[in-house]
Amino acid sequence: MKLLFFDDFKLGVLHGGNVIDLSGEVKDIPAAHPQDVIRGVIEGWATYRERLEAAMAAGDGISLSAVRIRPPIPRPSNIDCMARNYMENGTLPERPPINGFAKSPNSIIGHGDTMVLPDVAATIFEGEAELAIIIGKRAHNVSAADAYDHIFGYTNLIDGSARGIPPRENAFYQMKSRETFCPIGPYLVTADEVPNPQNMPVTLWNNEEIKQEFDTDDMAYSIAESVEFVSHMHALEPGDIIATGTNHRGLHAFQDGDRIDLQVGDLGRLSVTISDELHRTWGRQTRHEWTEAGNKGRTPPQLSGRYAPTAE
Repeated sequence: MKLLFFDDFKLGVLHGGNVIDLSGEVKDIPAAHPQDVIRGVIEGWATYRERLEAAMAAGDGISLSAVRIRPPIPRPSNIDCMARNYMENGTLPERPPINGFAKSPNSIIGHGDTMVLPDVAATIFEGEAELAIIIGKRAHNVSAADAYDHIFGYTNLIDGSARGIPPRENAFYQMKSRETFCPIGPYLVTADEVPNPQNMPVTLWNNEEIKQEFDTDDMAYSIAESVEFVSHMHALEPGDIIATGTNHRGLHAFQDGDRIDLQVGDLGRLSVTISDELHRTWGRQTRHEWTEAGNKGRTPPQLSGRYAPTAE
């Protein structure tokens, strides 16, 4: 089932290209925020599933193009992101040490929304294409063997990054948790529709040009190992998100006016636009293209706008 929020955060399901309103089926969930609704559905899935499937089968719905899609997980308690979790198309000689970081829930936006690049002295703004796990039941000290019992579903996620903010040491909070820096969606796809999440193609386009293209089978630490790692750091609640990392070779500068599209497997296509009031510019090379050309540093330098390096 592809669950989503639409318009004024009504709960819906995508069926045959149409959105069917399910809000009448979840009125019994006490909700001060849309997150309460989706968490209630996830926690009570054994009860709600049959009810929602019946509503889906009975309803005609309205065209997907006629609604505004909202983030399917609008305010989770936790967003945990795996760091350096890909073998970079097998180019790394060994797995990096397992690591991760937290991202602010207030950084979430949805399909059709805008990622805003802030007025900070970042050396570059990038976005990382990722498969995101949605937790289905409380997970604390979960073993890898039991990890999938705690997964409700999956969605697309772009991990926005403002890199190189001075001081550059210990800058993950400033780099990762900016407002609008976590686009997700367009749907929450339940786990039963994803037969093998460890073998899914990941594609990110910038203005219709493919920039990132890899497969989730290149993870250094598997989905199950990621759940184990994070749940040993702290408890995860239903509706929480684990972002499973990215292949860095295709990372590149996000710039004003860009349209970014991400699709992981059959999770739908997430589309956002980029806005930068300072109109800063960078070269369009990916990290891999930049380094393969023999250039110094991991990323192209800023070419124009505030904070651009002074020409020598």
